[in-house]
Amino acid sequence: MVTKSMEIKIPAGLDPSTIALFIQIASQYESKVYVDVGNKHVNAKSLMGMMTLGIPKGGKIDVVADGKDEVEALDHIQHYLNNEEIA
Repeated sequence: MVTKSMEIKIPAGLDPSTIALFIQIASQYESKVYVDVGNKHVNAKSLMGMMTLGIPKGGKIDVVADGKDEVEALDHIQHYLNNEEIA
């Protein structure tokens, strides 16, 4: 299991459209992926769970991945949240 603190640098923050892409990225990986914010712990592959977070640009989250491709999953998610091009 790996946990990484991340800052939302996407201009829109985590709104419905950016959440949809976040979920698509997390779902590409076999690992279980969760987002922790304050006292909330949600499945990063769940639309309903992610929609409850409402995190603006500059917000901070902890992303937890557990599985054989956990490092790759966190790296991909971090590139996305940093608003970087993803190859």
